[in-house]
Amino acid sequence: MKDQALFDKIDLHLIRVLNTVLTERSVSRAAIRLGMYQPAVSAALKRLRELAGDPLLVRSGAGMVPTDAGLRMIDPSARILRAAEVLFSDARGFDPATATSTFSLACSDYMDPLFLPQLVAQIKNLAPLCHVDIHPLSGESDYRTRLAQGEVDIVVGNWPAPPDDLHMARLFGDEVVCLVAKDHPAARRGWDSASWLAAEHVAPTPTHPGAKGVIDEHLDKLGLQRNITVRCPHFGLIPAMVASSLLVLTTGRQYCERYTGALPLKILPCPVDFPRMMYYQLWHERTHASASAKWLRDRVKTVAAALRKE
Repeated sequence: MKDQALFDKIDLHLIRVLNTVLTERSVSRAAIRLGMYQPAVSAALKRLRELAGDPLLVRSGAGMVPTDAGLRMIDPSARILRAAEVLFSDARGFDPATATSTFSLACSDYMDPLFLPQLVAQIKNLAPLCHVDIHPLSGESDYRTRLAQGEVDIVVGNWPAPPDDLHMARLFGDEVVCLVAKDHPAARRGWDSASWLAAEHVAPTPTHPGAKGVIDEHLDKLGLQRNITVRCPHFGLIPAMVASSLLVLTTGRQYCERYTGALPLKILPCPVDFPRMMYYQLWHERTHASASAKWLRDRVKTVAAALRKE
């Protein structure tokens, strides 16, 4: 009875205030994000503290930080909110013109640099009231857990073999080539596999712990190792590094072609044979049947297909 009495005091709005205050770590910022007056947010936080028997958010220097109990509430409250959103949006069907969903995706910037701008433009044109949260696909992120917990709806990137515990749809394949400065020695005299391996390579920081990336995983299978002298987590900055150095970037042709008109760069064939670089979108069973998530996946597929035809 005691648990039931506590449960009866909690409503979805209170959960939304809880999650927003804990993630923003500020009552005033939470009020702005929620579209509420600050005293109303403070009053809701007071109720939450009474229900939890914990201060939840405390002062630390000039700011505020969640308590241990508050930190433990962030993920569960986010899952509740997303479940409620799916529950009611799917019950009445998904109408992009009137929907107010929040779409969350994690994306590797190894993709075509036009992919995210065109995807966001299409979402906002067709679903103007929806929000879009884009998360990096970085070495610190566990995308499987984030999909399972509802932090992201889909993950877009390239893998030699996508994980088999997630739903997957292929977007496109691309030829592996090399991008070098126009005055790179290899641009004048060519190269063989030995000189390519010995050249100075730039490579992206792995997207998740233990990952080597599709290029180096394939080289491992061949018993080869290239000379990586620079690693960078910001893939979009690498072409500019290559243009003013002797660095070599090995990646998909479509990505490289976006930069050859703007920077003094040249695309060369790679002297080591690679399979085509495959790009996918991945999602969890949690959102497999969701009407809004299906709509998002269709947008990803449409944008990827349009870019491939350019």
